[in-house]
Amino acid sequence: MIDNQLEAMEARYEELSVASEQSDVTQDIKRYQEILREMNELEGPVSKWRELKKLRGEERDAEEMLSDPEMADAAEAELKEVRQRIRDLTQEIKIMLIPVDPNDNRNVIIEIRPGAGGDEAALFAALLLRMYQRYAERHRMRFEPVSVTDTELGGVKEATVTLSGSGAYSRLKFESGVHRIQRVPVTEAGGRIHTSTATVAVLPEAEDVEVEIRPDDVRIDTYRASGHGGQYINRTDSAVRLTHLPTGLVVTCQDEKSQLKNKEKAFKVLRSRLYDLYRTQSEEAYAENRRAQVGSGERNERIRTYNFPQGRVTDHRANLTLYRLEAVLDGDLDEIIDALFLQEQEMKLKKLEENL
Repeated sequence: MIDNQLEAMEARYEELSVASEQSDVTQDIKRYQEILREMNELEGPVSKWRELKKLRGEERDAEEMLSDPEMADAAEAELKEVRQRIRDLTQEIKIMLIPVDPNDNRNVIIEIRPGAGGDEAALFAALLLRMYQRYAERHRMRFEPVSVTDTELGGVKEATVTLSGSGAYSRLKFESGVHRIQRVPVTEAGGRIHTSTATVAVLPEAEDVEVEIRPDDVRIDTYRASGHGGQYINRTDSAVRLTHLPTGLVVTCQDEKSQLKNKEKAFKVLRSRLYDLYRTQSEEAYAENRRAQVGSGERNERIRTYNFPQGRVTDHRANLTLYRLEAVLDGDLDEIIDALFLQEQEMKLKKLEENL
């Protein structure tokens, strides 16, 4: 019952309020800040709960007035208004109680790989890489390549990049999955439309203190960066490959000229992959989670389709179609992400109501 949950939150808020005034607490800066942080989180729902209880009191008063013939009409009008305010406020409180993803404010690591479609899939992967770079620029996020391997035709064999900025994961987590492109490849003489795919995985970046990596568990190899050039590659002898022996996870970084910087970036990605693995609590659950994100890369598995002949983009989860393909590929993803965010909130609200 939502009332029980709100009563418990109010009691906790009052308990913290009393504690915040104790001299032993005010002298302990860390504890004092923790109490203020928790009070700040509770303040919104508790304030609305107190307002709701007041409205319920007004509702009872209006109901009692209905028995008075002289006051009945006024009481009925007031009762109608109060009950509407109660419904609106109750809905507002439910939305406030929707659980927040603890990873939402984290930076992200994005991994892009071609799926079905050969060279055309690699070219599509390069398009997606540029799309996220442009998205980062639009939102003043920091875009950093970690490892990008390109092809002779200007495509991408695989790419790992980081995007840093406020709420990065809360927005970009919806990009995980199989993306599908439909267009006539430049190598197609007959003018036939081909369908190709690329997979995208979005991981929340882990903090150093959250994942402990033992030195003995990691094999570090260095080698010369390879590839056909491109804006992301530096040809140096400083490329780094990390192999996490207990899990078999492999991370490479060849973007920086400095071996030390490549090593730092590679460990950042490895730490985030391990964080993603550990939070599922088992390697089997991790594998299922990764498959749920990127699928197998087959054409019939997709979250979004980019159709060039029709100039449209369709997100199959939000059931949304936009006829401005060029703008989306130029990083204008907000309308799609907003629709997916709203859909997520509605699903969370439905689950919350089922559990009340």
